[in-house]
Order: sequence, then structure tokens, then C-alpha cells
Amino acid sequence: MEKNSFRTISANAATVQHRWYVVDATNQTLGRLCSQIAAILRGKHKPYFTPHVDCGDYVIVINADKVALTGRKWKTKAYISFTGYPGGQKKESAISLLHRRPEALIERAVKGMLPKNRLGRKLFRKLFVYAGPEHPHHAQKPEPIQLSTK
Repeated sequence: MEKNSFRTISANAATVQHRWYVVDATNQTLGRLCSQIAAILRGKHKPYFTPHVDCGDYVIVINADKVALTGRKWKTKAYISFTGYPGGQKKESAISLLHRRPEALIERAVKGMLPKNRLGRKLFRKLFVYAGPEHPHHAQKPEPIQLSTK
């Protein structure tokens, strides 16, 4: 008599294999692109996804300075930071943040989509964002991946 095994496979650090991917952000919508990057960092695209284990892959984003926002968000979207001192709240529009530090747009969007705990901080360290088309991670042999944002 043959028995079927329907056990749920729980991944751990020894069974997970991490891969490297390159994503081109040219003319990609910011939020749609970052939600797919966050899913890859978490490992939700893998059949053995386990929420409390780092199952995700490394992601390299190139051409971050060519990312797109829809509507009037370039001028109306505000990035707010607070120094901790009275009157220390600072606002910056998306267009000025893009000119000052283009990687920050993608980094802040992805970080907000990851878990707010130790695992989320570990996953965020596997994201590498570059403003131009070059990156220094050729030794890892990253695979180009096309994310659909339409």
C-alpha cells in the first residue's frame, strides 16, 4: 500500500539557495517595481517560502535615476524626515530627492514594503541600488530579470 506525503516543507538556512538578479528600472513605475522587488527579496516567488526564514534572493537595481512616477507625484509627493529637535521636520519633494540621491527613491519604497523586524533589516541588506547602468557585482553572475509593471 502506497502512502502519499502531503507534508508542508519548511525551509531553513541550510536548504535555501540564494540567487542574484539584475533589474533595470528604466521607465518603470516606482511603486509597482518596488513591490515586485520586495517580493523577490522575501522569497515569495519560491515554492518553499517560509515567512520567518530568509528565503529571498539578492537584487541589483540599475538605472535608478530613470524611474518613473505617474501623475503629478514628482512635485506633490513629499519625503519627510525628523531630526528629533523642535522644528526639525524636513520635507523634500520626489524630484529634488531624485536629483540629490536617486537611489533613495527605490530604497525607501522597498524598505517600507519589507517586515519591520530583524528579518526585514536582513532582507534590506540584500538590495543594491545604483543610479547608472554599471554595478560592481559581476563576480556573482547576476541574471537579468524582466519585471512586468503594467
